Amino acid sequence: MARLLRSLLFVPGNNARFIEKAKILTADIICFDLEDSVPTEEKKSARNLIKNVLTNRSQYRAEVYVRTNSPTSGMILADLAEIVQKGIDGIVIPKVNDANEITKIEKILISLEKKRKLKPIELMPSIESAAGVVNAYRIASSSERVSALVFGVFDLLNDLGVEYTKQAEGARYSRSKIPIDAKAAGKYAIDAIWQDLNDTVGLKQDCLVARNLGYSGKSIIHPDQIEATHRVFHPTPTEIEWAKKVIEAYSLAKKKKKGATKIDGKMIDEVHVKRAKTLLDFITS
Repeated sequence: MARLLRSLLFVPGNNARFIEKAKILTADIICFDLEDSVPTEEKKSARNLIKNVLTNRSQYRAEVYVRTNSPTSGMILADLAEIVQKGIDGIVIPKVNDANEITKIEKILISLEKKRKLKPIELMPSIESAAGVVNAYRIASSSERVSALVFGVFDLLNDLGVEYTKQAEGARYSRSKIPIDAKAAGKYAIDAIWQDLNDTVGLKQDCLVARNLGYSGKSIIHPDQIEATHRVFHPTPTEIEWAKKVIEAYSLAKKKKKGATKIDGKMIDEVHVKRAKTLLDFITS
């Protein structure tokens, strides 16, 4: 489905001030982080903070995601137990190495969603290892709830034993492969972060490279990176046409007192209408 995924902004899950500020940010996805930005001794308090924040989901302009700890961390079960609730739009799973990890997580989600009467929650596996790169297509294809692959450059380079540079030469093949695998599976791809907050020119150039590789958007780590990222990742004509069709079809469905309808054989409901309106608002603003 078409949607705006220009920016995925990570917000430390243990920082109440940053979480509060995120309410007014215009990133397409706000992702509260339970992984790298949260020390081990603060994981539990961060889960509780995010859990409370999700009850006020309507106060956030963007889609709201949470990044859990990795499948091999031993902490993901505790993460899911707290964050799987009404108010969450999706989950980023870091350091996914193979499709089996997503299959196991999906089983847990199905159980929690059934108990808590929730709709299926989207997943975005993050590819951050040599094994993950090799298995990227299978990971993207492992579940209908996988909406996009996220590229994580730093852990990949560490896995390869390669030093980081701004141009990430050591990850060139991996960076090129991930959007191809994602597209082949009918999913989106979101590029890795740009670390230098003072280099806006470099950020814009890096976004252009990512767009030309087939990425729909970029992971970012500071609100100041939103505008530059959005300027590069414009909606495509196909996405604009999809948005117009959604608005028209849903308006007709509401007149017939239906809560959902179909476009191109796929069901659409309120969440798709919200995404369509956001996309059209963007191109007319």
